[in-house]
Amino acid sequence: MEITRSVLLELLLPFLGTSLGAGCVFFLRQGMHPLVQRALTGFAAGVMVAASVWSLLVPAMEQAAGMGPWAFLPAVAGFWLGVLFLLALDRTIPHLHQNSDKPEGTHARLKRTTMLVLAVTLHNIPEGMAVGVVLAGWLTGNGGITAAGTLALSIGIAMQNFPEGAIISMPLRSEGVGRGRAFAYGVLSGIVEPIAAGLTLLAAGLLLPALPYLLSFAAGAMVYVVVEELIPEASAGEHSNLGTLFFAAGFTIMLALDVALG
Repeated sequence: MEITRSVLLELLLPFLGTSLGAGCVFFLRQGMHPLVQRALTGFAAGVMVAASVWSLLVPAMEQAAGMGPWAFLPAVAGFWLGVLFLLALDRTIPHLHQNSDKPEGTHARLKRTTMLVLAVTLHNIPEGMAVGVVLAGWLTGNGGITAAGTLALSIGIAMQNFPEGAIISMPLRSEGVGRGRAFAYGVLSGIVEPIAAGLTLLAAGLLLPALPYLLSFAAGAMVYVVVEELIPEASAGEHSNLGTLFFAAGFTIMLALDVALG
């Protein structure tokens, strides 16, 4: 029963981070300053890159150590599958990035607010997958993944989801959306994470030999989101090093969490 509770907690932690961030719309009257948004986006990117390396790619290669000099193969193959999977979603799902007026994905007659939410929802999918596959590795005793390591990943993603929740709800508020609706949109953008995590957990439990590939798959999907979306947003507009500095902060905090708890 204790294991069930801890798994449920770690599945929900990232979603809780998003919901708390979306709740900022009730306390902050004005829209988010562009520099603050840039800093928070850089922080989220740093956390995701560190999680991709230390919580996903390194365990994937450790689990494939028996392949000798070919131990890199599951990590490389899974990584590329994750990149191509997100590329396919990016080309298929209609969405709109912050500070952009040109929608991406297939053409659809959707409201601007809906497409903004879909953009955040899109990159929440790999984060949920990452939590699910790491939890599967721990529950099966596979590859030396520890309970503390899974908790570190969930906490790290929850931390970077807090600013993401604010980044989706605050701009909606500045566009005239009511506080309640802006909060609801922010929460809805994060609900996909526990769903993706739960489905991945079930799938990984049935496909244990493929666990190294699934770990690196989640890493590839997360890195795609960072490079395609978060880094450009952290660098958009007037030149500033703020996004880069907060990227470094997010990376080192996630690294410290993984080492200290893992």
